[in-house]
Amino acid sequence: MLDLDDFKIEAGRLLGATFIPSPNFNRRPENTEIELVVIHNISLPPNQFGGGYIQQFFQNQLDWNAHPYFKSIEGMQVSAHVLILRTGEVLQFVNFNDRAWHAGRSRYLGKPECNDYSIGIELEGSDHQAFEKVQYQALAKVVAALQQSYPKILQHLAGHSDIAPKRKTDPGEYFDWLYFRALLNKQKHIN
Repeated sequence: MLDLDDFKIEAGRLLGATFIPSPNFNRRPENTEIELVVIHNISLPPNQFGGGYIQQFFQNQLDWNAHPYFKSIEGMQVSAHVLILRTGEVLQFVNFNDRAWHAGRSRYLGKPECNDYSIGIELEGSDHQAFEKVQYQALAKVVAALQQSYPKILQHLAGHSDIAPKRKTDPGEYFDWLYFRALLNKQKHIN
């Protein structure tokens, strides 16, 4: 198991995470500062965990015939900077200095196109059940490391539903914001 206390960021890479590069990214607009973390949930197929399908999806390697649901997302090219599995394992797909394709059409505090200036973190989960404590612990440690490297995000944490409210519902009602923020505050005092 990874020692989550060892997370730190160097040159846009999360040291302590497994790096699995996604082709689904591009450069951020010039002179753009990272100032937001967006929290998502994802499960493939919906409400099912494990199987490596999320990783395959983010790498454009998903077998569209492996499950009937996959036909509905066939050809989509998406990514997140980080995925936190149900086990607490942390995977990085896109360098933080690059733009991952996670938010879609979105707006935060009146500023459009959140992909340009945000970091997307996916939790393996769904809108219909609780997340694992180990996921919250990993998330708090990843976000604490991000806040040290990108101080503009200090107060700017949002759910996908906050930045795209008519399109998205994640991380969902089962995401415990109070618990997560308490862990994050505790993590800041440790560092």
